[in-house]
Amino acid sequence: MSFSKTKSTKRFSFDINRNPTAKKAGSNTVTISTAGDAGRYSGATSALTMTVKEAQVLQSFLNENLPSSGPTVAI
Repeated sequence: MSFSKTKSTKRFSFDINRNPTAKKAGSNTVTISTAGDAGRYSGATSALTMTVKEAQVLQSFLNENLPSSGPTVAI
């Protein structure tokens, strides 16, 4: 069963496409694209596409290095 979901903000669009039965490389992807706001980005829209595995590594990195809500304390 395929899964596809999109979430958009003013500046970005996030898309995920998964097919657990697909064996072809690149069939499970996450795409982050800009909204093409000329005031913030130069030129047309830009997009970054990665595999779901790569997106999970990015998620882990962000979870480890971005502070959670609330004050942070340097150790």
